[in-house]
Amino acid sequence: MPALTRPLAFVDIETTGATATRDRVTEVAVITWDGVDATTWSQLVNPETRIPELITSITGIDNAMVASAPRFADIAHDLAARLQGHVFIAHNARFDYAFLKNEFRRVGIDFRAQVLCTVKYSRRLFPQHHKHNLDALIERHGLEVSQRHRALGDAQAIFDFWRLTEAQFTAEHLDAVRKALLARPALPSHIDPNLVDSIPDRHGVYLFYGENDLPIYVGKANRLRQRVLSHFSADHAIAKELTLSQQARRIEWQECAGEIDALITEARLVKTLQPTLNRQLRRNRELCSWLVPVESGDQHAPRLVYGRDLDPGRQPNLFGLFNSGAEAKKTLNAIVKEAGLCPVVLGLEKGAEGKPCFARQLKRCRGACCVIDPFPPLFQGGQIHG
Repeated sequence: MPALTRPLAFVDIETTGATATRDRVTEVAVITWDGVDATTWSQLVNPETRIPELITSITGIDNAMVASAPRFADIAHDLAARLQGHVFIAHNARFDYAFLKNEFRRVGIDFRAQVLCTVKYSRRLFPQHHKHNLDALIERHGLEVSQRHRALGDAQAIFDFWRLTEAQFTAEHLDAVRKALLARPALPSHIDPNLVDSIPDRHGVYLFYGENDLPIYVGKANRLRQRVLSHFSADHAIAKELTLSQQARRIEWQECAGEIDALITEARLVKTLQPTLNRQLRRNRELCSWLVPVESGDQHAPRLVYGRDLDPGRQPNLFGLFNSGAEAKKTLNAIVKEAGLCPVVLGLEKGAEGKPCFARQLKRCRGACCVIDPFPPLFQGGQIHG
């Protein structure tokens, strides 16, 4: 199919935040173009939640403005009809498409469209420029904008930019660029090809679901979109990837604050959901840490806690983060040996109460087992000192 045999829909939205699965749309604008005539439509939307003051300071849209506006459910079918059969064009299209797809999903509409991002379009056409955000395009090309950070004003800006490129480049060149940007990723037939544009390229965890919406695989990634696509680019070379490609019916993801957050979230989800294709995160190979109690007496022995029990930032007595229990024990044994701690008191070895441990007899233990030096400097008050 030629790149643009379909009419175009230039879309922009305003929202209550940046997370498509949680935040809501407050305004949407669509300019449809069939190559001859343009039709403009915009609508404020009641997000059914409060608009943060920071967002209002950017867009100018406040709670009073949307209080009497229709909900997304009220405009969903009209909006879907306007977009039906059109190429969905937006600046940073992943953002707009993800938000609208989630809004449509909430009202039971499975929205799909062919998507083209004008950020990528600008990069292809003007590679000599470093910046391609909308403000940069407006300044560089002298575009007139009625209301920046309002849906219709921004939609008009990207439409004007599109028309400007048609005057600067040959039809053959533009057709080649547009075809390249509209090329669909090699996802399984059951997965929405445009889903890839909704997946953020940052730290997070992704979930594959199979028939009957059963979880089949959970994975973590530093770059979510790139990692998800990698499963399918290799699906004929690796048996697990081929199985995944054949069974996957739906993909979900959760953004995380960083790599450690992703590791912990992955461990929890694997334990909770028990996906059929996960084989790595079992008890003997699960993210874990040493929890050191703060109580007195013989309760100082550290306890190994696993991913589902970890809550970093709220558990001040966690020490270390390890990929497996074996790695955690190896590290603690090294600390015990270096500092002259007692392996019996720490629960690493068995021994008779009040009697010297074997390490004490070898003069490797400072005597915590026989109350000579119960809490050496390295291990006092539930803290490890070094």
